[in-house]
Amino acid sequence: MSSVQETRERPSLSVLALAFFVISFVIARVFTTISPDTVLVRGSLHIHHFWYGLIMLAIGGWLGISYNDVKIDRLAAILFGAGGGLIGDEIGLLLTLESENYWAGITYTFVIMFVASASILILINRYYKLIQTEFAEFLKSNASLYFGVFLAAVSVAFIIETDNIVILTVSSLITITSCILILAYLVRRFRARH
Repeated sequence: MSSVQETRERPSLSVLALAFFVISFVIARVFTTISPDTVLVRGSLHIHHFWYGLIMLAIGGWLGISYNDVKIDRLAAILFGAGGGLIGDEIGLLLTLESENYWAGITYTFVIMFVASASILILINRYYKLIQTEFAEFLKSNASLYFGVFLAAVSVAFIIETDNIVILTVSSLITITSCILILAYLVRRFRARH
């Protein structure tokens, strides 16, 4: 398989894994909503569905690294994504080890953040060269200065108005990024004049 074909297969496998992550998460949530008391109990062991997710992740990962076949790669992506969805469904339980936290907001937050991050990474992977070209053009334009100033103003406003450490950290990172954008613009303009 040529490197061009390999590059084209990876994003579609990533999309397949992400789709099955979401599907298995939704199915697990619907099932536990309809039948919340269904848990496999053997003695003092309560076997939650994240264990099935771990098994599916292990099998999908093993298949993915052991074979070089398109059909097996697709199966591995499906197993990996579905297993991840089953684990993601029980993040609240896994983080607190208390079954009443199964419905914790952290689970929904985790899944939303994971799906958004995975989607962005898939798009960046697929369109890396186009993004790189567009970003280089953006840095050459006046829009980078305006965007940098806007980001700096908004993030500094958040820094001034809060004492929440998470907001302070994120706003500080955005402020640093905006200062880098402004500085890159000014350096480029200075070099263009001399």
